[in-house]
Amino acid sequence: MSNRPVCPFRIGYGYDAHRFAPGRKLILGGVEIPHSQGLDGHSDADVLIHALCDALLGAAALGDIGKHFPDHDPAYKNIDSSLLLQQVVSLLSKNGYGIANIDACLRLQKPKIAPYVPRMQAHLAQILQIEAAQVSIKATTTEKMGFEGREEGVSASAVALVFAI
Repeated sequence: MSNRPVCPFRIGYGYDAHRFAPGRKLILGGVEIPHSQGLDGHSDADVLIHALCDALLGAAALGDIGKHFPDHDPAYKNIDSSLLLQQVVSLLSKNGYGIANIDACLRLQKPKIAPYVPRMQAHLAQILQIEAAQVSIKATTTEKMGFEGREEGVSASAVALVFAI
């Protein structure tokens, strides 16, 4: 069975969540954000990039981030998730897909994300080989409900539209 594109447009969805952990940097969308804690994970635990990787891989029916970058593989220990996203973009291209746009949402109580969104958009757009205007990033609190609201961690979701090239 071929992974050749069968329709001109495809949509993918991704989700990720990580708990806060002391002694780690908080990296979201490839940007370091000042905070008292970072996120716990095998890699740098960038939930935004992980959700985006899953959305892109899903749109192309190429599996998920765990299939391509398993958390038991020492090669990915503390890796910069931006490098994983670069590999996903390469994989999409090899399978005949370009990226039309992405839309992502971070859920966390603190810290405030708005001041960092333009840097995240620029960073992700460069990796995705698209314009910053094609990268939408939003953040919301959960009104103190759930693990995000209790400031135990951060979650992110993303959708991606890809097209056959």
